[in-house]
Amino acid sequence: MGFIWSLIIGGILGWIASLITGRDIPGGVFGNIIAGIIGAWLGTLILGQWGPVMGGFYIVPALIGAIVLILVVSFVMRSMRRNTKSAQS
Repeated sequence: MGFIWSLIIGGILGWIASLITGRDIPGGVFGNIIAGIIGAWLGTLILGQWGPVMGGFYIVPALIGAIVLILVVSFVMRSMRRNTKSAQS
């Protein structure tokens, strides 16, 4: 049950981060789950373990990490799209 709870919290964190940034992560629900889990790992690694804990995630660092991850992924995806369009021209 703990694994399912972690997936749910990771998905919610990814979804909230995409709402805050105004950008969607590719992959829909699965993309949000992945962004939330990787963002939680990244945020906890950089910012440490503080704030409320839910589903094994420290919410504040996890949310900040997910926001950073979504911004980086959207920047990379935009760059790749731009390079593909210029190569086709």
